[in-house]
Amino acid sequence: MIRADRVVTGIRELATLSVGPVPRIGPAMGELGLLPDAAIGVRAGRIAWVGPERALSRSVALRPGGPRIDLEGSCVVPGFVDPHTHLLFAGDRHDEVAAKLSGASYAEIASGGGGLYATVRATRRASEAELLGSAADRLSRMARWGTTTAEVKTGYALTRAGERRLLGLIPRLERRTGLRLVATYLAAHAVPPELRGRADAYLDGLVAELPAIARAGRARFCDIFCEPGFFTLEQSDRLLRAARSAGLGLKIHADEFVASGGAELAARLGARSADHLSAAPRSAFPALAAAGVTAVLLPVTPFSAMSDLRSPGRELVEAGVPVAVGTDLSPNSWVEGMPLALAHAVYRGHLTPAEAITAGTVNAAHALDLGGVAGQIAPGRDADLSAFKVRHAVEIPYRVGALPVAVYRRGRALFST
Repeated sequence: MIRADRVVTGIRELATLSVGPVPRIGPAMGELGLLPDAAIGVRAGRIAWVGPERALSRSVALRPGGPRIDLEGSCVVPGFVDPHTHLLFAGDRHDEVAAKLSGASYAEIASGGGGLYATVRATRRASEAELLGSAADRLSRMARWGTTTAEVKTGYALTRAGERRLLGLIPRLERRTGLRLVATYLAAHAVPPELRGRADAYLDGLVAELPAIARAGRARFCDIFCEPGFFTLEQSDRLLRAARSAGLGLKIHADEFVASGGAELAARLGARSADHLSAAPRSAFPALAAAGVTAVLLPVTPFSAMSDLRSPGRELVEAGVPVAVGTDLSPNSWVEGMPLALAHAVYRGHLTPAEAITAGTVNAAHALDLGGVAGQIAPGRDADLSAFKVRHAVEIPYRVGALPVAVYRRGRALFST
């Protein structure tokens, strides 16, 4: 008998995502490892047993007084893993929607001192208490949508001290919210306004900072915005090579607006992920596949930018690239719900609903180096679960904006109706 301190029953359909290697590529992205009429045993916050509910009593010994959680016919998927967010910021940019409607681009708004630079000004002014409070509120709403793990980027301070301050807030947010957070150092989000025209000088300071960032253990990854008007391909190559030498994992904002060579650079450097890729040339996809780079798609971002671009989900899957999906939560693309991002991945990125679930769970966990603990419902993994009142798991991305009825992190409720 397997010992458990709590059990979960009443699962109409369980998407375990436990079949096959990590990450999933090609046809394997459609394999959800479905188990009907299922139950789960949890011990010390981790999955101890998964199987048919009819086998629960003869397989699992529940400790005296241990809770039995009845999900009353819900479908359950792993807690969503959001592999790309900019959720640590102050202020908002609602006043820029009219400019977007008039045809102003992201770069044009930023060049006029708005956009990213407006958020930098607000974030620099905000106290730690204000930043923690607003970010914790966003994380609570993300959990309400089913997210149990999220990446958190810095990038709205654009000074060495300010970026360190943001990194220091992320462990405090993790303790405050109970979600698992992964920190990415994105000091190369843009050139600071006071150093405009001196990008190389700014990068000199960031390169010098990387060994200390890595030694402190506050960041798992380093990222850079490789895009005209922000950082060139050569500058991106320099910073990422220095980050790799310092022991940090590599991510890159690649080909969001134009084909700037970011996807090819990610392949050459063996980055963990290349993110956005809305404008990436299809000719780059075989190199991404050969290098094992995960494509992190952010399909709500072109929508919020009022752009004709789309995330090339179908094309990447067919090229054999592992595909993940994230929200890109930021003041520019304020979406907190992974089910919304997954629906956009289906209806604009042309993933199947099953592929979208894979992209938001096991493949997203791989994009954060968490393939062994998150994104799957299997013995040894954390008991992170999202339950939906639908007949089949694939209805979650099919229904635009599906809301869970319960969300569990390490077996304990973050939210329950």
